[in-house]
Amino acid sequence: MSRHKLTHSGQRPYDCNVCNKTFNYKSILKKHQLEYSGQRPYACDVCEKMFRSMSDMKKHQFIHSGQRPYACDVYKNTFRRKSHLVTHQLMHSGLCPYACDVCNNRFSQKSNLKTHQLIHSSQHSYACDVCRKIFTAKSSMKKHQLIHSGQCPYACDVCRKTFSHKSDMKRHQLIHTGQRPYACDVCNKTYNDNSNLKKHQLIHSSERPYACDMCNKTFNHKSNLKAHLLIQCGQCQYVCKVCNKTFNYKSNLEKQQFLQWLVSVCLCCV
Repeated sequence: MSRHKLTHSGQRPYDCNVCNKTFNYKSILKKHQLEYSGQRPYACDVCEKMFRSMSDMKKHQFIHSGQRPYACDVYKNTFRRKSHLVTHQLMHSGLCPYACDVCNNRFSQKSNLKTHQLIHSSQHSYACDVCRKIFTAKSSMKKHQLIHSGQCPYACDVCRKTFSHKSDMKRHQLIHTGQRPYACDVCNKTYNDNSNLKKHQLIHSSERPYACDMCNKTFNHKSNLKAHLLIQCGQCQYVCKVCNKTFNYKSNLEKQQFLQWLVSVCLCCV
C-alpha cells in the first residue's frame, strides 16, 4: 500500500543516470534503462520478436491469439488492447489532445506526436560512420551497420535468400507460409509484417506527422514526403544512360528506358 501511495504523492525518488528522468517505481526505472542498453530479454515464442519487459511481450502475443475483447460501441470494431480502443474512439470525438510545441500541429496519439517532433529536432544521438544516417538509439545504429558489412548469416530454407538479421528472415518466411498475423483494428486487413500494418493504419487516421520544411505540406507516410521533396527541391537522381535525361522517380526512368528499347527495336524492323 505504501508503494501505491507514491502514485498520489507525486514523489519520484528513482532517477535515470543517463537522462535524469525520474520515476515513482524502481521497476519502471529498470524498464526505462533498457532503452539505453538495447537489451530485449523477452522473446515471443511465435515470431521471436524481442521485448524489454514481459508485460510488453504478453501484450504483443494478443496479435497471434486472435483475441479482441474490446469493442467500439459506434462501429463495433474490436481491439486487442483497451488502449487501442481508447485511441480509436478519439476518431469519433475528433479530439487531438497532443500538440506539437513548435508548430501547434495536433495529434490523437502521443506516439505520432513524437514521430512528428523529430522533424523539428536536429538532435540525433548516433550516426553511421559509413553513410552518416542518424539514429536515436545505439542499438538501431548497430543493426543498420550490418547492411554495410555484407554479412548475411541467416538463410531462408525455402528460397535460400540471405539476411543480416534473424528477425528479417523470420518475417520473410511468412511469404512462403502465407501467414498474415498482423491485422488492422479498423478494417481487419491483414499483413505479414507489423511495420506494413502500422503504415496502413495511417489511412484510417487524419494525422499527417511528416511535414515539408519548405512549404509545410504534411504527409501520412515518410515515403510520400521524400517523393514530394524530390519535386519541391528539384532533385533528379535517376539518369538515363542513353539520352542523359534525368527523372525524379525510378519508375519514370524505367518507362523512358522501355521507350528507348522500343524505338531501337522498331528501327531494326525498318
